[in-house]
Formats: sequence, structure tokens, C-alpha cells
Amino acid sequence: MRSCEPLSMEPFSVESWLASKDEDIWTNMMQRVAAFHHKHDFAGNNGHDMGYRIALTVEELGELAAAVTKNKPIEEVAEEMADVLILLMGHSLAMKIDLQAAFDKKVERIMQRPARQGRLGIRVTEYDGS
Repeated sequence: MRSCEPLSMEPFSVESWLASKDEDIWTNMMQRVAAFHHKHDFAGNNGHDMGYRIALTVEELGELAAAVTKNKPIEEVAEEMADVLILLMGHSLAMKIDLQAAFDKKVERIMQRPARQGRLGIRVTEYDGS
């Protein structure tokens, strides 16, 4: 957990991110996503419903896939990637999850995995094919 988390607020809520005094890149990004959620009152307008959010994510992933497969300009691909990232960061707000800690833990774990060649390319997975 972040050490600067105010005790009076629920950890990793929109409000706690907005109140944070950290100046690192991750906190800055989370504060900006929290400001977006706050501006549109996502929590009060069903915007934190995970069923709805997952549907939006599928939609955004489709837009990213289309940008890649249709060979759109790299700027459009980057914009679609940003949409997916913003949504994922918003998911962590909606569920009050410390996404940075989860990311750090996951990267540490996947760095220990071997790479395997699959039919379509390289995979780094715990799955061993058996």
C-alpha cells in the first residue's frame, strides 16, 4: 500500500487518489483517472458496476484490435491503447484495488516463468501444454 494513504479515507477510492500528495508517475496517472471518475460521478451513476465496465472493456479491446488489424496510423493505435489503460485503471478505482501493487507482484511472478513457443508465437505462461 502507498504510505501516504490518509487514514480517514477508504484506501484506493476516487477521493483518496485525489487527496494523495505523491508525485510519482503512477500516482499522477491514477489521480487523473480519479478526477475523470469524480467529474462524471461514475460511482453515483452506476459507472463503477463491473458488468458494465467489462462490457466497455470488450468494446475498447475491439477498437484496439481493429486499429491494429486495419493497419491504422500508430497514433490511432496508441489512442486505443490509452483507452484500454484508462479503463483498467478505472476498474481498480471501482473495486478499490491497489493496481500498482498487483502489477508489481504479477511482474515479479511472470519474470520467473519460462518462455514457450506456441502455434502463433512466444508465450510466457504457467501452462505447460499437458
